[in-house]
Amino acid sequence: MSRPRRLLGAGVAAGVLGVLGFFFALAPVVGARMNRVNQAKGIPVSARAAALHRSLLVADLHNDLLLWDRDPVTMGWWGHTDVERLVEGNVAIEVFSTVTKTPKGQNYVRNSAASDNITLLALASRWPRRTWSSRLQRALYEADKLEHAAAISEGRLVVVHTADELRKALEFRAATPGIKPVIGLLNTEGLQALDGEIANLDTLFVHGFRMAGLAHFFDNEVAGSAHGESKGGLTPLGRRVVARMQQLGMLVDLAHASPAAFDDVLAATNRPVVVSHTGVQATCAGPRNLTDAQLRALAARGALIGIGFWDGAVCDISPHSIARAIRHAIDVAGVEHVALGSDWDGATTVAFGADQVVQITEALLQTGLSDAEIRAVMGENVRRFLLENLPATHSVTP
Repeated sequence: MSRPRRLLGAGVAAGVLGVLGFFFALAPVVGARMNRVNQAKGIPVSARAAALHRSLLVADLHNDLLLWDRDPVTMGWWGHTDVERLVEGNVAIEVFSTVTKTPKGQNYVRNSAASDNITLLALASRWPRRTWSSRLQRALYEADKLEHAAAISEGRLVVVHTADELRKALEFRAATPGIKPVIGLLNTEGLQALDGEIANLDTLFVHGFRMAGLAHFFDNEVAGSAHGESKGGLTPLGRRVVARMQQLGMLVDLAHASPAAFDDVLAATNRPVVVSHTGVQATCAGPRNLTDAQLRALAARGALIGIGFWDGAVCDISPHSIARAIRHAIDVAGVEHVALGSDWDGATTVAFGADQVVQITEALLQTGLSDAEIRAVMGENVRRFLLENLPATHSVTP
């Protein structure tokens, strides 16, 4: 073969390898780099904590697993969660969130809405063409991933949409001596997923979404973000959206909402809200976290507050720091309003994955919480809250 032909063949081969690398290697490599476990920050678990943990109903309010190019069911070589690890960690209820847009140079202080990282990730992860330009279609595609995962999980994952479905799934879990299924619910992180159309809220509801964050890392058509440019409150569209969420029985998630949007929602709603993943200013200062005044306002409205596991929420990611944040939230808001909001697989570094969430049980014991208080925080509060506040039907009411 002539030298030009050899060079041409080598160029074609390199091009093919480059394309294959983009579509099959880039997304996992990026995902692994962005979702790490720093085991050095973990703590030993006592026999007492292990025994108590086995008896708990564990629930977590925020997980971004659906964003990544991974099988959600079987244990992967990277990341924080999958069904196998959730089962191993005795997690009974997990809220899976869909991510539809993130800004370039993402930070906690100020982000423009003009850029988008998820388009490239969608291309590299071989998402359908409809997702390339539509944030709504991205949310629906990620929701379909959860439903497919449940279908192939052999009963280890069950997705619920109503209070009655949750009740039945919990009863089945309690009565089954074998593998305890993980019960999944759907949230979306930021209502940019509406693509600016309120009618798309009903579309999300029909596709199983029962919780929705108003904003993520940038201001959108619905509300200001704590990390946006304007950090404004609810927009006129946002006020209509929140009213419609109340009608549908969708839970408003105030994680990432600006202080102005936070106040607007509490003034405009009569149903409890959630803050799915957050920290508290008293133990970790920063625009991401709740003040004591906000904690009290949430408690007065019957809200549920999920304390996160990553540095933006608790500064030091050790279980002891997570427990300190939980303890402060209990002291200010009351134990019945505090829960877990890990932000596993949320482009975060944590001290442990889902299989080792028992480390939180250990850290809470060391803070002096009673077994009853630990049961409440680790999952019973979420069970009660969802049974009281999930809608009774799949139907969309006019």
